[in-house]
Amino acid sequence: MPALLGHRHNGRLRLCFLSYRHLTNLARSVLDEYAKKAEIEVIDQAYEAALAVAREREASGTVDAFVSAGANASYLRSTLKSPVATINVGGYDILLALLRARERSNRVGIVMHRRTIPELDAIKGLLRTEVEQGAYETPDEAVACVKGMAERGFPVIIGSSVVVEATERLGMEGILAYSVAGVRQGLDDALELARIARLENARYGQLNGVLQNVQEAVLAVDPDDRVTAVNPAMEALLGIPPNAVLGRIAAEVEPDLSLRGVLASGEAVKGSVLRFRSRDWIANRIPIREHGQITGAMITVYDARTISEADVSLRSQTRRRSNRTTRYALADIGGGSPAIERARATARRFAASDLTVLISGESGTGKELFAQAIHNLGSRAGRPFVAINCSAFPDSLLESELFGHEEGAFTGSRKGGKVGLFEAAHTGTLFLDEIGDMPLPLQTRLLRVLQEREIVRLGSVVPIPVDLRVIAATHQPLEELVAQRSFRADLLYRLNTLRLRLPPLRDRVEDVTTLAEGFVAACLERAQAAMAPSAVVGTLEPWFTAYGWPGNVRELENICERLTMLVLQFGGVAAIPPDILRHDCPELFPEPPGLDGAGAEAHHGDDPHAAIESALSHSSGNRAEAARLLGISRATLWRRMRQLGIDPPAGAGSR
Repeated sequence: MPALLGHRHNGRLRLCFLSYRHLTNLARSVLDEYAKKAEIEVIDQAYEAALAVAREREASGTVDAFVSAGANASYLRSTLKSPVATINVGGYDILLALLRARERSNRVGIVMHRRTIPELDAIKGLLRTEVEQGAYETPDEAVACVKGMAERGFPVIIGSSVVVEATERLGMEGILAYSVAGVRQGLDDALELARIARLENARYGQLNGVLQNVQEAVLAVDPDDRVTAVNPAMEALLGIPPNAVLGRIAAEVEPDLSLRGVLASGEAVKGSVLRFRSRDWIANRIPIREHGQITGAMITVYDARTISEADVSLRSQTRRRSNRTTRYALADIGGGSPAIERARATARRFAASDLTVLISGESGTGKELFAQAIHNLGSRAGRPFVAINCSAFPDSLLESELFGHEEGAFTGSRKGGKVGLFEAAHTGTLFLDEIGDMPLPLQTRLLRVLQEREIVRLGSVVPIPVDLRVIAATHQPLEELVAQRSFRADLLYRLNTLRLRLPPLRDRVEDVTTLAEGFVAACLERAQAAMAPSAVVGTLEPWFTAYGWPGNVRELENICERLTMLVLQFGGVAAIPPDILRHDCPELFPEPPGLDGAGAEAHHGDDPHAAIESALSHSSGNRAEAARLLGISRATLWRRMRQLGIDPPAGAGSR
């Protein structure tokens, strides 16, 4: 790994030769040969002095590789980040040095860095020379070894530059073990290391450019777990400057960031939870391979809060693609009757809480409208609102829709798996319409979700936490279903935390005209017709308010659309032929029992005044009987009579 990312260079390779003067003098004889291949700086320094120079060159980015020998090369390599080429001593080099030493004495010492040469013991008889070998690690050990041989009567010693200098200080003769061929090989090795370093610098320079713009904290290491790269996010997390991190063992910088396990196993470890700096993080440890070989590893650390926010965003995007957004608020729920005002006030109170809500009411009373309004008024407004009708799916499909599934969970399952509606509603609201039609096995799973706030996809065993509010709705009497054992009692108790009962339209007659005019106005607007809604509804208002509306608001809306179509076709209510009006809107004009043909015709026409008078005539002025004939209550009949200015028949009294 190169020492610096963004290493500066001017095109030519740059080497720095560091050694004692004896090896330096030998090397000068061949340096001119390499002048065209590289810029070579020669420095007569070793150990601490050499290291100080090397660090300065490395920090300034003015070197690609260093060249040295023996203990000096080992010392530099253990400390520097840049590559260090070593000038080695071969067996042939030692043999040539021995031949030179034998010309001066038949007792020769050999002192080398870290090693002796066993093969010499086998041939020293052939050389007719007494040879003693020694090894050293440090300069002090080399000097001690030379002194010992001198005391034992060895006047000539072969060795490295540090050994030759030690012999000279003792007045002995030293012979340098290195050869010109060895120096050439060392320089060739340095050029290759420098070339590779340049390539790696370019590669890691690109990597660094990417890392600098990655929001996640990233740290990379070489095969020895030594840090090779950190990005600004990781620097901020560690609170340590990059110069204090690069080149250090990752486990020493921070034990929790060690990658030794990944380097040893070669297996990635993803999604592990890391507690660091008093916060939770998600860590991914991944080996880095080149040509099938592990050349390092990296750890990527994500703030768990960021993961949570991304999860919310992803689920919201999924929800927007697959579910419609909420459209209704309490202000969109029409009517001003005491019953609907009470329902709105209750919904407003429930919205301030995050508890589960059970909405009950007949079909068509607006249960989903109220569910959306509660969602939009609460703390989860703007978050996902996911609705599903539990009676609209087969049992097996409903389970998959709610809980999702893993890939291959069942025949025909979606490739890659599928996110269920519980997950899609994460942080928002899940609306379960017609909960009374949910099959018993799913009721058990739903109860667990409400209790544990986690789900398990089909084909998986891994629980997934979900944060959501549940609003359920039903038109069925759940208490009776519990008694029939078709609905779980414990689920009812869990759902029935907050109960909102919606009134049927027959209990809010005061709202019928207002709602009808609103629906007619919407139809006229879509048709771009310039007509007042009251002109359509007003004439038939008695029939609207007299009808029981078993389909509630939904039925009212349908009839208003049907009636508006007729009005637009014929130009007004009065222009609609009575038989067509009777045929297309039979709900509003039921056949009163006991009326003859003339009375029925008057009743089914578009003149409610005539219909009431006909009913009163047939009942001899008995209002109760007239109301029965008309299919309305006595109170409704009395109210219509006052509205239409119809006086009671003479002598009718209060009948």
